[in-house]
Amino acid sequence: MNHKPASFTMLARLKVVVFLACLFPFGQLLYYGFTDDLTANPIEFITRFTGSWALILLLASLSITPLRKIVGWNDLIKFRRMLGLFAFFYALLHFSTFIVLDHFFDFERIVKDVYKRPYVTAGFTAFVLLIPLAATSTAAMIRRLGKRWQQLHRLVYVAAIAGVVHFYWLVKADIRRPVQYAAVLALLLGYRLIALWTQRWPGFQKFQLFQLFKSWS
Repeated sequence: MNHKPASFTMLARLKVVVFLACLFPFGQLLYYGFTDDLTANPIEFITRFTGSWALILLLASLSITPLRKIVGWNDLIKFRRMLGLFAFFYALLHFSTFIVLDHFFDFERIVKDVYKRPYVTAGFTAFVLLIPLAATSTAAMIRRLGKRWQQLHRLVYVAAIAGVVHFYWLVKADIRRPVQYAAVLALLLGYRLIALWTQRWPGFQKFQLFQLFKSWS
C-alpha cells in the first residue's frame, strides 16, 4: 500500500485550515444577517466588513513571499493563490454591496460616484485590477501566459495601494486602521524593493543594513 509523505499530509491539512479560516468571516456575516445583528446601518456594516477582509487577505497574500524567504519554508507559496482568490471574493462582495444594496443598480449614479468621488475611484480601480488576476490564477493560465503571467500579476501591488488609499479616503475621522494597513503594505513593498536592489546592484550589499536584511532572507 502506498502512503503519502507526512509533509504532504500536513500541507493538505494546513490548506484545509487556511481555507476554513478565510471562509470564516463570510460565515460570520451570514450569521449576523440571520440573527438580525448587522447594526443600525446594515449596508454600511456589510460594506466595511467585506472591504476590510478583502484588504486583510490581500495583504496576507503579499506577505507570503517575504515569509517564505525569512522562515525558509518554500511550501508557503502554495497558500498565496488561495489567499488572493479569497481577497477577490470579499472584494466582489464589497463591490456587489455597493452596486446592489447601496445604489440599487442605478448605474448612472454609480458612474457619477466613480468619476466624482476619489475614494470610490480608488476602490473601483483596485477591484478592476483584481479581476484579471483572479481570472488568470489557474495553473492552465500560468502555463499559457508564461513570463507574461508574472508581469501581469505585478498589478497586485497597484491594487493593494489603491485599496489602502480607498480605505484611507473613505474614513473621515478615525484613520488608525487604514494607517495600520498602509504601514503593513509599506513594509511588504519595502522588502521587495530592497530585495530587488540587492539583486541588481551588488554594491548595496556592502552596507551593514543590507547585510542584515540578507541574513534575514
